[in-house]
Amino acid sequence: MTAGLTGAVGLSATACGGDDSGGSSETVLKLVAAEAGEASDTGSTQRYWNELVADFRLEHPEIIIDVTTLRWQDANAEVARMVAEGDAPDIAQIGAFADFASAGELYQADELLPISQLADFIPSLAIAGEMRRVQYGMPFAARIGRLFYNKDLFEDAGLDPDVPPETWEELLEAATALRTTGVEVPFALPFGHDDAAGEALMWMLAGGGGLTDNTGGYTLNSPMNASTFNWLRDELVTPGLTGDRPPGSMSRQQAYSAFAEGTVGMLFADPVLMRQSDRGGVSYGTADLPGFAAPSTSTLGEASWLMAFNQRGHREAIGTFLKYVFTAENVNTFAERWELLPVTTPASQAMQDQEEGRQGERLTPFLDALPTATFFPVGKVSWSRVSTLVAQGIGATLEPGSNVPGILADLQEQAEAADLGEQPTS
Repeated sequence: MTAGLTGAVGLSATACGGDDSGGSSETVLKLVAAEAGEASDTGSTQRYWNELVADFRLEHPEIIIDVTTLRWQDANAEVARMVAEGDAPDIAQIGAFADFASAGELYQADELLPISQLADFIPSLAIAGEMRRVQYGMPFAARIGRLFYNKDLFEDAGLDPDVPPETWEELLEAATALRTTGVEVPFALPFGHDDAAGEALMWMLAGGGGLTDNTGGYTLNSPMNASTFNWLRDELVTPGLTGDRPPGSMSRQQAYSAFAEGTVGMLFADPVLMRQSDRGGVSYGTADLPGFAAPSTSTLGEASWLMAFNQRGHREAIGTFLKYVFTAENVNTFAERWELLPVTTPASQAMQDQEEGRQGERLTPFLDALPTATFFPVGKVSWSRVSTLVAQGIGATLEPGSNVPGILADLQEQAEAADLGEQPTS
């Protein structure tokens, strides 16, 4: 594990941890955050938190925030280790909360934030932060997937750069035209291990399926999902429309880099790709995910979550800090720096107003799609295990001669077994 920078902003030599009830004039809160700077090339997350905490201290000198940032790949596991060793942070900004909530280690969101701020969260995100109808995860920043396409490559292939494909048939026609003109990767399909679950879910949604049903049960082996992966294998991968590289060996970051270099015609991506494409001088457009017969009505939503641990008993101080964190100005500052989407309605509206006056529709389509996005089932304890199973196994559906229904049935069986382990006992 590679740890990031650490720093206690404003920490004095006489400060001590203590609790909110007395024994010290200052309360020290430990904050662990996932580092976003590596992926987005916009500087360290540590700097953002240090700036935020310094401003917070001007209003609340009695509360000290000790900030640690970790590589996003390591953050979940490192926080779990800290909790297990009795050294839990007061606040963590990571990707999963269900294990901690199930073990009774987290404060509920309504114990920390007033109703007015809880109501500001975009509903789809608030629901995604729930476990058994109780919100523990407070969304901090979000991203959603859309179709990105290279307008110049479209024009070279005789395609209208202002009319992206809306259906799979149109996507197939565009990919074929791109290949005919020598585009190296007409459609990038990153099914590399770490990114396969997200890529798979976008295609499931576009095909009318998904990971779970309305009751939260896994539906990996649904007929819609089987049709989706059969189509991907037979229509895109086998004819070579995803390039010479097997989808299972390509990561999302590699696909983004290739698009920014002008060698990819189309892919599903989030707003982070906009900045990379700008740096690469790529003229691009974005659109809803093409669906089987019409544009998909939903897309993948991903979020990082703030959660508050009760191990050290600093509920009041934690709540004071989180109220400050979730002001519209601070939510937008973080989102804008890393090309992410704000998680509250006031912040989203403020960003849209700003975008309309500055950059037109650059982020507006992403913001508009956020309320109907489908998020990973992070409120299920089993999802941590199931996401790994999907990431490791779903790529096999794209291999020549694969038994797609059999692969999905095996994943479904393993997911159901993992799900049984999280059910409450009476």
